[in-house]
Amino acid sequence: MTTSNEKTMTNVAGEIRKNRGWLMFIGILMVILGTAGLFMEVTLTVVSVLYFGVLVLFGGVVMLIDAFKAGEWKTKVWHVLIALVYIAGAVVMIRDPAASAVWITLFLAAFFVVTGVFRLMIGFQSRDTVSNWGWIVFAGLISIVLGLVIFAGWPVSGLWVIGMFIAIELVLQGFAMISIARAIRSD
Repeated sequence: MTTSNEKTMTNVAGEIRKNRGWLMFIGILMVILGTAGLFMEVTLTVVSVLYFGVLVLFGGVVMLIDAFKAGEWKTKVWHVLIALVYIAGAVVMIRDPAASAVWITLFLAAFFVVTGVFRLMIGFQSRDTVSNWGWIVFAGLISIVLGLVIFAGWPVSGLWVIGMFIAIELVLQGFAMISIARAIRSD
């Protein structure tokens, strides 16, 4: 007797098998684009922040319209203020994406250090209950080191870190898609 989960997995595998060529093509394209991005991190950073700024601007405008469309909310003023903060932040990102990238990168560095410390705490606290607790500690150490490397190079690192992260993500996702396409072929 097959379960619905097994049927779902069979359907997914069938869809992947049917679109294997497309998956391979997209994977190869992502590896190429990611590799190109590794050679132009500053441009990729600026374009990404600019794109993010446009998305935030759109979101702010939608929130502002929604705030005025709503009935007599007690919190209407707060919704309008939040929308205006979104719009102001978006304008700053669009007007000066390089400076915005520097500040976003500072936030990312702090994020990596704080989450790394938390992972260390989780890893050491779970060493009696989790057999592979060392990997949690290792991930925490890597996060801390990554954050400290970004801090050490800041503010200059703000011009290339975001682009490099996006490029690496494209390459890794591309290789993952290629691996899935190849695995389906070998079944």
